[in-house]
Amino acid sequence: MAYISLYRNFRPTKFSDVIGQDHIIKTLKNQVVANRVGHAYLFTGGRGTGKTTSAKILSRAVNCLNPQDGEPCNECEICKEILDGSLPDVVEMDAASYTGVDDIRGIRDEVNFLPTKAKYRVYIIDEVHMLSGGAFNALLKTLEEPPEHVKFILATTEPQKVPVTILSRCQRFDFKSISDDNIVKRLKEICKKISLDADEDALYLMANLSEGHMRDAISILERCSQEGKEKVDIDLIRELIGLPQTIYINKISNAIIEKNAAEALSVINIILEEGKDLEDFLWEIIKYFKDILVYKTARIATSYSKEDIENIDVISKKIDQGSILNIIYKLSDIESDIKWSSHKTIMFEAGILRLCGNDEERHDTNFTKKSQSIEPKEKAKEKPVEKKIEKKKESQEKNSDLSQIVNELKDMKMMRWAILLSSAKIEKKDEQNWDIIFENGLDSINKKIVDEMKKDDSLKEYIKKITSKDINIYFIDKKAANETNTSANNDLGIDINIIN
Repeated sequence: MAYISLYRNFRPTKFSDVIGQDHIIKTLKNQVVANRVGHAYLFTGGRGTGKTTSAKILSRAVNCLNPQDGEPCNECEICKEILDGSLPDVVEMDAASYTGVDDIRGIRDEVNFLPTKAKYRVYIIDEVHMLSGGAFNALLKTLEEPPEHVKFILATTEPQKVPVTILSRCQRFDFKSISDDNIVKRLKEICKKISLDADEDALYLMANLSEGHMRDAISILERCSQEGKEKVDIDLIRELIGLPQTIYINKISNAIIEKNAAEALSVINIILEEGKDLEDFLWEIIKYFKDILVYKTARIATSYSKEDIENIDVISKKIDQGSILNIIYKLSDIESDIKWSSHKTIMFEAGILRLCGNDEERHDTNFTKKSQSIEPKEKAKEKPVEKKIEKKKESQEKNSDLSQIVNELKDMKMMRWAILLSSAKIEKKDEQNWDIIFENGLDSINKKIVDEMKKDDSLKEYIKKITSKDINIYFIDKKAANETNTSANNDLGIDINIIN
């Protein structure tokens, strides 16, 4: 007997078995029960989210001789023939292989004939966006006025490539990515059926690696099951997939935070000796810092062992949220640099070494601008200690308002705003006008977040809730201001914007 892969062997056969798409399944079942199934459907969504599976179930549900609450019985003659692929009235085709006009014309000619056994002739066209322009035109007329005995179910991962004329003639259902919890729930069921012992942490890692795609998660589980190990754990998954061990990710992350270039290079050398892919390694580092940020913000850490979570807890106490974001953006810049470089190792090492530098300014070759921004030592000595203390107290008082705003944003689940504002400080011109200053400047991503805050009245409402006043907010990019030597009125900020 031929071997059948796990994802095919455990493919859902009823709507109730489909995981994570309740919003779609409920509608389809109701349509079957009410006998109001449409003539054309478009199922969109990422790979492995249940599009083709749902299409096959629907093809049986509309033709089943003994339907039960909108579900196919899978026991009648029609259901069994559709399940084994022997019923000619249900046609499944891959548009990536049959892209031409002649293939679709063949369907157009067939639809005029009545089904041989079933109630409806059903055409399931997978990856429909791969059809040529001529093929779409040939399909259009049939979709517009199909015979009563014909149903079309189109599936695609790229709906933006499907012509609007086709979209407008279909009922569209968007399949969303499946949550890690739902994927783990399904993996546990499969493990039980195949008698495989797997750690829950390992299952969450599979779910995390699959990025919401059930089929990918089951494929990883299948790979692990073939190793003949008594138990599947995180280390086995990382070994099979070629991911670096978490201990190395933790070590290099610590080295970046502590500015320990020697330790960072040592870890890189180990990774290279083990033959790991540098781009995968960099992705793991970025993800690790993201997970540190999530843990620091919400105390959540999935797909990690207890020891790994303890390490994340330790490292999260060494760094603030703004600095974590800054590191993530700079690691993303390294990712862009090495993607097109023919010297990936050099670019990777150089990028990590720069992150491990004592400060960013040491890499700036424009010493003239820096010398102008540095206050003469003699002038600094003239400042009394008392004035420095007063200035520090004043700064703390101003930013207490900002802390309240950040906390309010966290409560309202506006995490991107909260994280960005946590790295800023407030300067109050007067009671009605505040500057929110970003000392380290704003990169392109953070500028987009600031633009969101400008266009949305929510921030103003949160501030009013705290201060009981209508405050005008000025967003100041201090780094950009210093670089452009702006005038005294605007010496902190280029691109000042007020939220009214």
